[in-house]
Amino acid sequence: MSKESIPPHSTIDPYKFLQIVPDADGTLTRDCNNYPITVATPDPGDHTLLVLSKDVHVNQLNNTWVRMFLPRQALDSSFTTKLPLIVHFHGGGFIILSAATKLFHDICSNIAAELPAVVVSLNYRLAPEHRLPAAYNDAMEVLHWIKTAQDEWIQKYVDFSCCFLMGESAGGNIAYHTGLRAAAEVDNLFPLKIKELILNAPYFGGVNRTKSELRLGTNPLSPLCVNDLMWELSLPIGADRDHEYCNPIVGGGSKLLDQFKLLGWKVLVTGGNEDPLIDRQIELSKLIEQKGVKVMSRFDVGGHGSSKDLDELLKDVQASIKSFISSLAMATEVV
Repeated sequence: MSKESIPPHSTIDPYKFLQIVPDADGTLTRDCNNYPITVATPDPGDHTLLVLSKDVHVNQLNNTWVRMFLPRQALDSSFTTKLPLIVHFHGGGFIILSAATKLFHDICSNIAAELPAVVVSLNYRLAPEHRLPAAYNDAMEVLHWIKTAQDEWIQKYVDFSCCFLMGESAGGNIAYHTGLRAAAEVDNLFPLKIKELILNAPYFGGVNRTKSELRLGTNPLSPLCVNDLMWELSLPIGADRDHEYCNPIVGGGSKLLDQFKLLGWKVLVTGGNEDPLIDRQIELSKLIEQKGVKVMSRFDVGGHGSSKDLDELLKDVQASIKSFISSLAMATEVV
């Protein structure tokens, strides 16, 4: 073991930190009370709601489902414009939280209202009960589900040519790997056309420690020992943190980034300088840029997934998507 791979000393118990208990059969008992959830609000008769939401099954066998968000203004008979689609993946280190967690519900609801857009947030299978690549498989399945879904919100309001993949933390990791897979089978996803990946504080790692991990590894808000445990529970059994699911720098999947350039996709990467993983996010941004892909990055003050970061993220997402929509309108005018 190299000196860089030795984790900083920490007195934090990662299991207690995450409010999880390992069971004898390899599953986890999670304290759901520790992470508030929000129920869906599908009733169009409640005129106090700016955004409606509903839960729809994708694969009942795997118990995967999506929470969909529709801005109320789309229901107005005078509103005839199709809306961009954001496919969202929640965070939680692959092992906790859900699409119903209040934090992610609020993010999706705010984006749906402000852009406006239709947001489809996936509740994917969690590890260790379903280790990676289960979450990536669920993500690809939901893309194929969207393109053929008989759901009224999708059929009536979604512009299939204007799709964005978005996620926070582990969700950012899922959005990245889903993007790699989607780029490799783009024809099979038609008429769904992905335009951009939005990666907020994407969750990556590696065996050898980066400078930011060594400097900030005992940060009580996002201690490195907790990150290590989440990777231990989510990676395939026997894999270390230099597996391509965790470390995109050493993995072979980065070869597919060439397809991002050919497709004209963009990537937004954000991170905070108080996050132990900031060096990982900067590395990823540079890797994507080296492939000739257009990258927009914002690395500023903040920790991993803090509310301040998320407020700034919403502004970035809105600006990025509105810019894309404006470019489409200009192209139409020229034609």
